Amino acid sequence: MKFEALVEVRLRPGISDPQGATIERALPALGFDGVSDVRVGKAIRFAVEAPDEATAREMSVAVTDRLLANPVIEEAQVSVL
Repeated sequence: MKFEALVEVRLRPGISDPQGATIERALPALGFDGVSDVRVGKAIRFAVEAPDEATAREMSVAVTDRLLANPVIEEAQVSVL
C-alpha cells in the first residue's frame, strides 16, 4: 500500500529564529497588528510504500530522524495520511 507522510520540522523553543523575527517585524507595516511569536519551519511530504500504516509511520520516523531534522536544534512531527 502507498501512504503519504507529512513531516513538519521547526526549531526547538529557545533556539533563535531570525527568519521568524524578520517576518514578525514586517507584519505591522502590512496592516497585521497583534501577530506575535512567529516561527518558521518546513513541511516535507513524501510517499511511503508499506504493508500497513504502522510500518509506514516507522519508516517515516526513521527517515525524519536520519535525514530531515537535526534533533539538537529542531523538533519534528510525523503524520501518516
